[in-house]
Parts: sequence; C-alpha cells; structure tokens
Amino acid sequence: MTAWYLLRLILHLMAGLATCAVIFPIVAAPRREQLIRRWSQKLLRICGVKVRTRVPAGIDDAGPALIVSNHVSWLDIFVINARQPCRFVAKADIRDWPLVGWLCEKAGTVFIARGRQRDVRRIFQGLVESVRAGERVAFFPEGTTAAQGTVLPFHANLFEAAIDAGVPVHPYAVRYLDAADRLHPAAEFIGDMTFAQSVMEILRRRNLIAEVILLPPISTENAHRRDLASASRACIAEALGARMADQPGI
Repeated sequence: MTAWYLLRLILHLMAGLATCAVIFPIVAAPRREQLIRRWSQKLLRICGVKVRTRVPAGIDDAGPALIVSNHVSWLDIFVINARQPCRFVAKADIRDWPLVGWLCEKAGTVFIARGRQRDVRRIFQGLVESVRAGERVAFFPEGTTAAQGTVLPFHANLFEAAIDAGVPVHPYAVRYLDAADRLHPAAEFIGDMTFAQSVMEILRRRNLIAEVILLPPISTENAHRRDLASASRACIAEALGARMADQPGI
C-alpha cells in the first residue's frame, strides 16, 4: 500500500506543478488561495493526515496579523495552508527539496539563507509591505524543526515586521497525534533524516492527526521584538505542554 500512496503523492505533486505553471499566472489572488487550500487538503489526505483545529472562545483570526508557529515537520506549511493559505518565510534548504520546494516557492513562500543579514533585511521589508497590504504572513521562529514536546528558542528579528506594520502577532501551536491523542513520532523531521525518508515514514505509518491550536493574538503596541518572541514561545509551549529547551535555534 505504501507504493500506492507514494504514486498518488507523486501524481498530486505533478498536478500542483501544472497548476502553478499554467493556472496561477492567469488567476487573481483569491482564486490562487482557494487552489492552495484545496491542494494542501488533498496532500494531507493522501498522507493519511487529518487536521483538527482548536479555536478557544473569543479568539478571532480574521484580521491582519503575523502568524508564528512551532516547527515539527515539512507538513506544517500544508497543515496551516489547509485552514487558510499564508505567505511563509522558510529556510533556504526547503527550496532544494524535490518538487515540494518549487511548489512552496510558487505558492508565495519566501526563502531565507542562514546567517545572511542582507537577506534578513530584504525579506523584512517585504514582510512589512505584505502584512500592510493585508496578506497573511507566517514563519517558524525556531529556525529549524524540533522534536515534539520541545520548543526551541525563538529568533526575534522577523517579529519587528509586525511592530512596523502595526499588526498583532498571532501564535499557532502545532502537534501531531495518534488516535489515542499521544504524540505521533512519524511526523518528526529532525536530525539526519532526509526529506525522502520523512515522506516514506509518514506514508508507512499514516493515521496522523495534525492539531492546530490558535492562541490569543499578542499586541505589538509599544512592544519590543524580543518580548514578542519570548511571549509567543511561552504561550505555544504552554498550549502544547512542551518544555522550552535551551538549545539555540539554527
């Protein structure tokens, strides 16, 4: 069965490539978002991933905000896009992933190289303009994936974009569970695991529940980026019942 799911996944990726190349250039942004949402939902179904969203009472995520999330897997982007497509900021390594990297780029993902301050400054300005224009922008402040049950330190630089744009920071907590609501190890994309190995592990194990917890937005008025990073990390860790590791993000 794994081979069958892999074939379906490859065909779905090829369909995504065709959509990006042929349809995206001729349709407006709302239609592109609709296509991204549906494509992400189908990718998750093929991988055997069900999405469960928890929205505590009183939380409204309809307005403009800079979305931040903990980072477990390459699935995270598609889990969030299956709810509401965002423009992501991601590490440059993802651009080199077979097919998926190109698809992420065409879906609006901005790639940032590690340690390149010039890249950070250029992307920062673009983020401010995108958020001011009403786009939903999201990034993973840990800078890398972490094992479930752990939240790494958050890099603060890109939080400045929310301050400059005058919008709140909206934290999302993401985790992957099994049918008994225990953390599902198949989702973790850490260490020396390759993208291909991660895909095969997910297709073999399947039956994952991706839970997305929307947390209260954090006001950026008179705030400092480091305080925003610290507050976002703390509330995400609390929502997940995770420990905050001392290991710095990459």
